[in-house]
Amino acid sequence: MRLVIDCFKLVKGQGKSIGIYNLAKNLTRHLAETNQNREHCEEIVVLGNEYNRKDFEVPGVRFIQVKGNPLSRLSYTLWELFGVVSAVKKAGGDRVLFPRGYRPLFYRGKDIVIIHDLIPFFYDRHFPGVLNRVENAYIMNRLKASIRHAYRVVTISEYSMKEMEEICPDCGKRTRVIYNGINPVPCSEVPSSLKPEGPYLYAGVSTLPHKNALGVLKTYEAYFKAEIREGKNPARLVIIGIDSPESIPGGEVLSPQAAEYVTCCRYIESGEEMHSLLAGASAFLFLSLIEGFGFPPLEAMQLGVPVICSNRSSLPEVIGDAGLLTDPDDIDGTVSCIRRLLGDEALRKELIEKGYENVKRFDWDSRIERYWEVLTQ
Repeated sequence: MRLVIDCFKLVKGQGKSIGIYNLAKNLTRHLAETNQNREHCEEIVVLGNEYNRKDFEVPGVRFIQVKGNPLSRLSYTLWELFGVVSAVKKAGGDRVLFPRGYRPLFYRGKDIVIIHDLIPFFYDRHFPGVLNRVENAYIMNRLKASIRHAYRVVTISEYSMKEMEEICPDCGKRTRVIYNGINPVPCSEVPSSLKPEGPYLYAGVSTLPHKNALGVLKTYEAYFKAEIREGKNPARLVIIGIDSPESIPGGEVLSPQAAEYVTCCRYIESGEEMHSLLAGASAFLFLSLIEGFGFPPLEAMQLGVPVICSNRSSLPEVIGDAGLLTDPDDIDGTVSCIRRLLGDEALRKELIEKGYENVKRFDWDSRIERYWEVLTQ
């Protein structure tokens, strides 16, 4: 078997697909490593670009640099609709894996698509107009067509599986749920100008509404007021993913007093600094409204940081009982979780230990065997 993996569109740090980029990179590397020890060694070919060559040209992989600009919308649209078919045929592929979830229109071979989430459908229902309507409609149609016509489908949570079955009721027999694998998160004591004095909460958000930055700000304002009323000194808040509270619609919810306790940063380029900042937090706050999987809480658990997490979509199945689950719309309930966690050292230690155990469920060894089962069917 000659397996072709389509990575032409993947460019690190570009677009909204950093999680997809990392999954494709890690999956390719683990497939290549384990392939050497298989009874029937397969050939692995990656269709990539000049920007991702250093990540995907690894031992055990034949890397083909595709002509064209993956940063050009026209170029990558034509590629995923038509060009990839010719490239797979030229490479002699028996199977082709599409990590981004989009198969070409006219492919008749054995293909496997990875569906990470159906967030475009969520925006269509709950936040119409936030995303470009034409582009979002195109993405929804492409996802639906890929799920309906792919030879095999992989999705990364039971929640996403359920969502897929609602739009394509016959897809279950061709679909396998394989949770994402996670890599060890290195942590070192890297100084950061973002790190406040004393205890602090670390929140992961973005400017997109489903990441619920506004909910985090409202929750912190309520927490701050509750602490001040009782004469206590509130823990500070570090928010990664936005430039400032005012950079999101409705973000002016913080009182001037609470705003002095909040630090925002849209992006931390250094992974070491980001992990060091996260590791120093008293708790990790993740109040997303929808996730196909949810890496950030697991990274916090790896670093020994207790997690307070949304109880929506896939997050309960990923978090299990290793974190405090809360309704992201229930501000008082979430504030109660924060105060309870910060005031109960025994609970903190319990959740930290449960977090270490929980992340073991997502080791790459078990993930990769399940991928090989799907790829060789």
